[in-house]
Amino acid sequence: MKNKILIATAISSLLLLSACETASQKVVSGGTSASGSTSTSSSVDKKKSLFAAAKQTAADKLIAVGDRVLFDYDSAKLDSSAKILLDAQSRFLRANTDLNFIIEGHCDERGTREYNLALGEQRATAVRDYLVIQGIDPDRIKVISYGKEKPAVVGSNTMAWSKNRRAVTIID
Repeated sequence: MKNKILIATAISSLLLLSACETASQKVVSGGTSASGSTSTSSSVDKKKSLFAAAKQTAADKLIAVGDRVLFDYDSAKLDSSAKILLDAQSRFLRANTDLNFIIEGHCDERGTREYNLALGEQRATAVRDYLVIQGIDPDRIKVISYGKEKPAVVGSNTMAWSKNRRAVTIID
Protein backbone atom coordinates (compact mmCIF):
# COMPACT_ATOMS: atom_id res chain seq x y z
CA MET A 1 0.00 0.00 0.00
CA LYS A 2 2.85 2.37 0.90
CA ASN A 3 4.50 1.62 -2.44
CA LYS A 4 1.35 2.64 -4.32
CA ILE A 5 1.21 5.92 -2.41
CA LEU A 6 4.91 6.56 -3.08
CA ILE A 7 4.49 5.82 -6.78
CA ALA A 8 1.43 8.08 -7.01
CA THR A 9 3.32 10.87 -5.22
CA ALA A 10 6.32 10.46 -7.52
CA ILE A 11 4.12 10.59 -10.63
CA SER A 12 2.34 13.69 -9.32
CA SER A 13 5.68 15.36 -8.65
CA LEU A 14 6.95 14.54 -12.13
CA LEU A 15 3.80 15.92 -13.73
CA LEU A 16 4.06 19.07 -11.67
CA LEU A 17 7.72 19.53 -12.61
CA SER A 18 7.06 18.96 -16.29
CA ALA A 19 4.24 21.51 -16.20
CA CYS A 20 6.56 24.04 -14.59
CA GLU A 21 9.24 23.34 -17.17
CA THR A 22 6.77 23.84 -20.01
CA ALA A 23 5.63 27.16 -18.53
CA SER A 24 9.22 28.36 -18.18
CA GLN A 25 9.83 27.74 -21.87
CA LYS A 26 7.12 30.12 -23.02
CA VAL A 27 8.30 32.93 -25.24
CA VAL A 28 9.33 36.10 -23.49
CA SER A 29 9.63 39.44 -25.27
CA GLY A 30 12.38 39.43 -27.87
CA GLY A 31 11.83 35.76 -28.77
CA THR A 32 14.03 34.34 -25.99
CA SER A 33 12.63 31.91 -23.45
CA ALA A 34 13.37 32.04 -19.75
CA SER A 35 15.92 29.25 -20.27
CA GLY A 36 17.85 31.48 -22.70
CA SER A 37 17.06 29.64 -25.91
CA THR A 38 15.21 31.27 -28.77
CA SER A 39 11.82 29.87 -29.63
CA THR A 40 8.49 30.68 -31.16
CA SER A 41 5.03 29.98 -29.87
CA SER A 42 4.15 26.34 -29.51
CA SER A 43 3.37 24.29 -32.56
CA VAL A 44 -0.18 23.81 -31.30
CA ASP A 45 -0.74 27.59 -31.22
CA LYS A 46 0.75 27.90 -34.71
CA LYS A 47 -1.51 25.20 -36.09
CA LYS A 48 -4.58 26.81 -34.50
CA SER A 49 -3.77 30.24 -35.89
CA LEU A 50 -2.95 28.87 -39.36
CA PHE A 51 -6.18 26.89 -39.34
CA ALA A 52 -8.17 29.95 -38.29
CA ALA A 53 -6.55 32.07 -41.01
CA ALA A 54 -7.22 29.37 -43.61
CA LYS A 55 -10.88 29.14 -42.58
CA GLN A 56 -11.40 32.90 -42.82
CA THR A 57 -13.09 33.75 -46.10
CA ALA A 58 -12.68 36.91 -48.15
CA ALA A 59 -16.10 37.99 -46.89
CA ASP A 60 -14.93 37.55 -43.29
CA LYS A 61 -11.84 39.65 -44.02
CA LEU A 62 -13.96 42.37 -45.63
CA ILE A 63 -16.24 42.46 -42.59
CA ALA A 64 -13.15 42.79 -40.38
CA VAL A 65 -11.97 45.75 -42.48
CA GLY A 66 -15.43 47.29 -42.40
CA ASP A 67 -18.23 46.50 -44.80
CA ARG A 68 -20.82 49.18 -44.04
CA VAL A 69 -21.09 52.93 -44.23
CA LEU A 70 -23.78 54.76 -42.29
CA PHE A 71 -25.58 57.86 -43.55
CA ASP A 72 -27.43 60.78 -42.03
CA TYR A 73 -31.19 61.11 -42.41
CA ASP A 74 -32.29 61.84 -45.99
CA SER A 75 -28.68 61.95 -47.20
CA ALA A 76 -26.29 60.11 -49.49
CA LYS A 77 -23.31 62.25 -48.48
CA LEU A 78 -20.18 60.47 -47.22
CA ASP A 79 -18.91 61.96 -43.97
CA SER A 80 -15.30 61.81 -42.78
CA SER A 81 -15.74 58.54 -40.85
CA ALA A 82 -17.29 56.93 -43.94
CA LYS A 83 -14.32 58.04 -46.04
CA ILE A 84 -11.85 56.60 -43.53
CA LEU A 85 -13.68 53.27 -43.62
CA LEU A 86 -13.83 53.32 -47.42
CA ASP A 87 -10.10 54.04 -47.59
CA ALA A 88 -9.48 50.83 -45.64
CA GLN A 89 -12.00 49.00 -47.80
CA SER A 90 -10.30 50.20 -50.98
CA ARG A 91 -6.90 48.94 -49.72
CA PHE A 92 -8.47 45.52 -49.13
CA LEU A 93 -10.12 45.51 -52.55
CA ARG A 94 -6.91 46.61 -54.33
CA ALA A 95 -5.08 43.75 -52.61
CA ASN A 96 -7.77 41.27 -53.72
CA THR A 97 -8.19 42.07 -57.41
CA ASP A 98 -9.83 38.71 -58.12
CA LEU A 99 -12.91 39.69 -56.09
CA ASN A 100 -16.02 41.31 -57.51
CA PHE A 101 -18.47 42.86 -55.12
CA ILE A 102 -21.89 44.39 -54.69
CA ILE A 103 -22.70 47.60 -52.87
CA GLU A 104 -26.17 47.48 -51.35
CA GLY A 105 -27.97 50.72 -50.57
CA HIS A 106 -30.43 50.72 -47.67
CA CYS A 107 -32.75 53.19 -45.94
CA ASP A 108 -34.76 53.38 -42.74
CA GLU A 109 -38.49 52.68 -42.75
CA ARG A 110 -39.60 56.29 -43.14
CA GLY A 111 -40.60 57.52 -46.58
CA THR A 112 -42.30 55.83 -49.51
CA ARG A 113 -40.99 52.66 -51.09
CA GLU A 114 -40.09 54.52 -54.29
CA TYR A 115 -38.32 57.34 -52.47
CA ASN A 116 -36.27 54.90 -50.39
CA LEU A 117 -35.29 52.80 -53.42
CA ALA A 118 -33.96 55.95 -55.11
CA LEU A 119 -32.14 57.10 -51.94
CA GLY A 120 -30.66 53.62 -51.42
CA GLU A 121 -29.29 53.71 -54.95
CA GLN A 122 -27.79 57.16 -54.36
CA ARG A 123 -26.05 55.84 -51.22
CA ALA A 124 -24.66 52.78 -52.99
CA THR A 125 -23.57 54.93 -55.94
CA ALA A 126 -21.79 57.39 -53.61
CA VAL A 127 -19.79 54.50 -52.14
CA ARG A 128 -19.03 53.10 -55.60
CA ASP A 129 -17.87 56.48 -56.88
CA TYR A 130 -15.58 56.95 -53.89
CA LEU A 131 -14.03 53.50 -54.36
CA VAL A 132 -13.51 54.16 -58.08
CA ILE A 133 -11.70 57.40 -57.22
CA GLN A 134 -9.51 55.30 -54.87
CA GLY A 135 -8.47 53.09 -57.80
CA ILE A 136 -11.00 50.27 -57.79
CA ASP A 137 -12.01 49.07 -61.28
CA PRO A 138 -15.68 50.02 -61.79
CA ASP A 139 -16.23 46.77 -63.72
CA ARG A 140 -15.79 44.88 -60.42
CA ILE A 141 -18.66 46.75 -58.75
CA LYS A 142 -22.42 46.19 -58.92
CA VAL A 143 -24.84 48.58 -57.23
CA ILE A 144 -28.24 47.57 -55.90
CA SER A 145 -30.82 49.35 -53.77
CA TYR A 146 -33.07 47.60 -51.30
CA GLY A 147 -34.62 50.82 -50.01
CA LYS A 148 -36.34 50.01 -46.73
CA GLU A 149 -36.98 46.35 -47.60
CA LYS A 150 -34.07 44.76 -45.68
CA PRO A 151 -33.55 46.52 -42.34
CA ALA A 152 -30.46 45.64 -40.34
CA VAL A 153 -32.32 46.46 -37.13
CA VAL A 154 -36.07 46.10 -36.74
CA GLY A 155 -37.66 48.97 -34.88
CA SER A 156 -39.23 52.38 -35.15
CA ASN A 157 -36.76 54.42 -33.12
CA THR A 158 -33.70 56.58 -33.61
CA MET A 159 -31.21 53.76 -32.97
CA ALA A 160 -32.85 51.40 -35.47
CA TRP A 161 -33.19 54.11 -38.10
CA SER A 162 -29.53 55.12 -37.78
CA LYS A 163 -28.34 51.50 -38.31
CA ASN A 164 -30.63 51.02 -41.31
CA ARG A 165 -29.39 54.07 -43.24
CA ARG A 166 -26.40 52.32 -44.76
CA ALA A 167 -24.48 51.03 -47.75
CA VAL A 168 -23.04 47.53 -47.37
CA THR A 169 -20.24 46.07 -49.47
CA ILE A 170 -20.47 42.31 -50.01
CA ILE A 171 -18.39 39.87 -52.05
CA ASP A 172 -20.17 38.81 -55.23
